[in-house]
Amino acid sequence: MSSDNSYVCWFSTITMQDLPLVGGKNASLGEMYSQLNQHDILVPNGFALTTRAYAQLIKENDLETKLAEILSDLVPENPDDLLRRAEQCQNMLYQATLPESVHTELMAAFEQLTQEYGQELTVAVRSSATAEDLPHASFAGQHESFLNVDGASLKDACMRCYASLYTPRAIRYRIQNQIDHSQVALSIGVMKMVRSDLAASGVTFTLDTDSGHRGVVYTTATCGLGESLVKGNIDPDEFYVHKDRLNTGYRAVMKRHLGAKQSKLIFAGNQVEEKVCSDTERQTFSITDDEAIQLADIALRIESHYSQLAGSSQPMDIEWAKDGLDERLYIVQARPETIASKRAQNRFERYALKTKAQPLLKGKAVGHQIATGNVRLIKDDNDLLHFTPGEILVAETTSPDWGAVMKEAAGIVTDRGGRTCHAAIVARELGIPAVVGTDVATQQLKTGDVITVACGKGETGEIYQGEQAFEKTVTQLNEIQRPKTKIMVNLGNPDLALKTSQMPNDGVGLARMEFIINNHVQLHPMAACHPERLDKSVQQQIKNLTARYPSPVEYFVSTLAEGIGSIAGAFYPKPVIIRLSDFKTNEYAQLLGGAVFEPEESNPMIGFRGAARYTHPMYAEGFALECKAIEWVRSVMGFTNLSVMIPFCRRVEEGQRTIAAMAEQGLKRDDSLKIYLMCEIPNNVVQVDAFAQDFDGFSIGSNDLTQLTLGVDRDSEIVAFDFDERDPGVLAMLEMAVKGAQRNQRYCGICGQAPSDYPEIAEFLVKLGIDSMSLTPDALIPVSVRVAELENELHAH
Repeated sequence: MSSDNSYVCWFSTITMQDLPLVGGKNASLGEMYSQLNQHDILVPNGFALTTRAYAQLIKENDLETKLAEILSDLVPENPDDLLRRAEQCQNMLYQATLPESVHTELMAAFEQLTQEYGQELTVAVRSSATAEDLPHASFAGQHESFLNVDGASLKDACMRCYASLYTPRAIRYRIQNQIDHSQVALSIGVMKMVRSDLAASGVTFTLDTDSGHRGVVYTTATCGLGESLVKGNIDPDEFYVHKDRLNTGYRAVMKRHLGAKQSKLIFAGNQVEEKVCSDTERQTFSITDDEAIQLADIALRIESHYSQLAGSSQPMDIEWAKDGLDERLYIVQARPETIASKRAQNRFERYALKTKAQPLLKGKAVGHQIATGNVRLIKDDNDLLHFTPGEILVAETTSPDWGAVMKEAAGIVTDRGGRTCHAAIVARELGIPAVVGTDVATQQLKTGDVITVACGKGETGEIYQGEQAFEKTVTQLNEIQRPKTKIMVNLGNPDLALKTSQMPNDGVGLARMEFIINNHVQLHPMAACHPERLDKSVQQQIKNLTARYPSPVEYFVSTLAEGIGSIAGAFYPKPVIIRLSDFKTNEYAQLLGGAVFEPEESNPMIGFRGAARYTHPMYAEGFALECKAIEWVRSVMGFTNLSVMIPFCRRVEEGQRTIAAMAEQGLKRDDSLKIYLMCEIPNNVVQVDAFAQDFDGFSIGSNDLTQLTLGVDRDSEIVAFDFDERDPGVLAMLEMAVKGAQRNQRYCGICGQAPSDYPEIAEFLVKLGIDSMSLTPDALIPVSVRVAELENELHAH
């Protein structure tokens, strides 16, 4: 930075050290432009109109005393008083005379920029306050920016930026954060306009904003200008890239979500207008996988640089824009992420609904809390005047002007928006649940309705009618003693993986493939291979479901791989064991196109199920797709922590055939790929020595082992009283399985429900020296504590 008293500083001369002179936004842009350009990080060139210019404006127009007088006895809780005084301050600033010396330097700098980019240059004019974009505070869009500004409109845009220092929300935010109005100065950034109106834009975070998981880069993207995404008017596309695997050379997206992208913002002359996205735009991703990976690369370099500056790990919130003219990605802002990264690392909260009721509405969950309250439907600003603390705010979308009201809300529900929209950002900051992007909340809910807003089930948030019972548990993770026995988790839902991985765990002992197929893929694998065998209406449904993919087969493999990869990536490098699909025939038949390919059985529980299917002509092609998805996760995504488990394998030869079929699809059992047997049939226990020759270990499925040992159908309510894992015969089976594995130097764990439900079974298994227990997430912490106590008692004796 030059030491003269000029009012203009070019990005090439600015670093973070210049924050008092150019504000947070410009300091960060200058830091990247001057320090990171050599790392292929493109920042549009530009300059800052410094805080000296603002000070000169205040001085020459004698505004300091006048502004202070207007705000001297302000009552910020009174919205009318706040609005009236804010307008007075804004008018005073906007109508002030820009000092001639400032104006001369401003226009000379703009002229210099046209020499680089041409006479047709338009710029983005952006407010940059000295108290924004700091690690401890988020100004969340408090000050104005203006896009596609030409030379003739530049001065007016700057005066509007100055005036925006006194919007109602900016005034209120400073009061709430005890920031003196006179101590905040405004700099203005003027930078080449990136023509994202012709392409796409978005925000990239170097952590997962909901769970706080720091192992991923999370990108949201939409068509057109980024303002619609930040304000929450649309549901964007989402991409997750795994940091460690990317750094190791695996260039793959871990998980994607196609957003609805209802509309986009484009330029109409000097104005911005909203335009409905075309069907093609809505049905395709706004950026490619390669671009999402490129953004992750850039984000990691930026995170590394800012972490070095901070002297500690510094997750970042990065705005980017793709120029539709040159097809390149530009970084237009980077600031410290101030919400998820500041949560207490050793505190784990878990919310669980106790209701069996069906939800009224669904949308995207923000946070993991649950709240109950009366609806307050907000259709315009007048409705805000009637808002009562503790109500649930329901609106089409929210505005930064609503800050004071949102602070009093028990929860937020919107029709529109994604997980990085304004409502979502504020909800996270306040620690309240929000469900965004419901489409119809404002039509189906009315003021006074009692509802429950539930965000405890992963990415899907739910709205229930009435006050529903729920429980909240808080655990101080640093106070939990970890047992020697490995305590793993059972997981089916990929949406819960990032959050669940934050709990004390030793990996995933059972990842249920059938949950992913049922809830995410939805298509029967044989129907993917042979749609021609189905009637025309089902063929059309498959065509609609798989429209974005070259073929139904590619859809099946890709979608299944993303589900499995989401779990493997969340827990990486801890072991994750995926169980091959273990539907019964009646369950397979429920999948799209499934009925044609499944036989009707009177007792599917012990019918055409598990390993018997995998090499059978009726299913072998479908099994190959399961294997391809696992191979993709391991070899393309790089999650070599993923092992495979074969369920319901009746005989040794059946296991050998399955292992051979897997090898044909690239899943060859070796030091890097462990293949386990689900030990759940009495013959698995009786012949444990023979099975041990072909498998790397066993995971006891206590549910099926109990039903087959006792001859009790576990789906029958009539004989449910006879289903008991504590029966001496079942305990004898458990002991034989564990000791048989130990005798053959094989791993042995348990992934059934028994240790979660019965402490005495957990104690029995610990005494046997079982290697691991895999439990449902709700049982993870209590069973961990109990097992650690048991181990201490055994050691004492």
